[in-house]
Amino acid sequence: MGPLKGLKILEMAGIGPGPFCAMMLADMGAEVVRIDRLNHKGSGHRANVLNRGRRSIALDLKNPAAVETVLRMVEQADALIEGFRPGVMERLGLGPDICLQRNPKLIFGRMTGWGQTGPLAQAAGHDINYISIAGALGAMGYADRPPAPPLNLVGDFGGGAMYLLTGVLAALLERNNSGRGQVIDAAMTDGTASLLSPFFGLMAMNMWTTDRQSNKLDGGAHFYGSYECSDGKYISIGSIEPQFYALLLSKCEIEDKQFLAQQDQQGWPGLREKLAELFLTKTRSEWCEIMEGTDVCFAPILDLREAPSHPHNVARETYVDVEGVTQPAPAPRFSRTQSKIQSQAAMVGEHTEQILVDWGYEESEIEQLRSAKAI
Repeated sequence: MGPLKGLKILEMAGIGPGPFCAMMLADMGAEVVRIDRLNHKGSGHRANVLNRGRRSIALDLKNPAAVETVLRMVEQADALIEGFRPGVMERLGLGPDICLQRNPKLIFGRMTGWGQTGPLAQAAGHDINYISIAGALGAMGYADRPPAPPLNLVGDFGGGAMYLLTGVLAALLERNNSGRGQVIDAAMTDGTASLLSPFFGLMAMNMWTTDRQSNKLDGGAHFYGSYECSDGKYISIGSIEPQFYALLLSKCEIEDKQFLAQQDQQGWPGLREKLAELFLTKTRSEWCEIMEGTDVCFAPILDLREAPSHPHNVARETYVDVEGVTQPAPAPRFSRTQSKIQSQAAMVGEHTEQILVDWGYEESEIEQLRSAKAI
């Protein structure tokens, strides 16, 4: 029933942003087939949430018969996504030129850290490296210690997978007008830079500095940040607007006149210390009783085990249980064509023969592939 029902997507198995993009496509109703390596170490895990919602075919891509199998599937596919280093798909005989010859309407999505071109294109790297040269990592963390990695959400999943997803969907829409496919070059460095657009605007208006923990949104302001409570747990406040800040002072019963100078950046460090002392006088639950649900812009800081049971997340069914594995539900939500988790993660090669049958192979052809050790 999802909005992408009827689309057929091939996913070259990889790690991180590629699988996340494929998960999103599958959640939204596309038929996504994951092409795994035949000599893959291990068979996968049912609880691997990133691999949910799609079937797996295992192929030896060093075998010409297996390569031809992929190309035959390409002829029927709407899109293919891959996350290898530049040139790997070409060396396998599955580069975009060959694939688009077989299917001129194919959308060929390429996910890399550095991009398909540039002096770093062939270098190894990970999220932390990509967000470093884009400028994001240097803007995060406390001033008196090295920049803090924001998990791998910014590069891999935000600047990578979501930009690949956007590019593939946009190209599919454009194909409705042109009838032609194209190649998407999604680089995590580019995507992360794009995410920084508002901060470059603020910097140009002299409203942002490159010094960590000295701006409104990076922990510099006392009214936007995290604080420890008496029980060792944490809360977050984001009382930026004057009316929300006034409510914060009211709820905290603060009468200190120094707090009235909300925008005096020179006073922020001292006010942060005072707020830190105040929040240490009560437990997280006690602060929730006072401020949660008000316009203070407040929330308890929950860990991954706590978040699924928060009343708001429970009411919205933000987290679901699939065969004993707690995981985020599909997002975003659609009023008519609702997304859903189609299945748990597949084991490597679990559906090889059934996929081939569904994509038009005869039993004799499957037996030939088996004999050739291509599958």
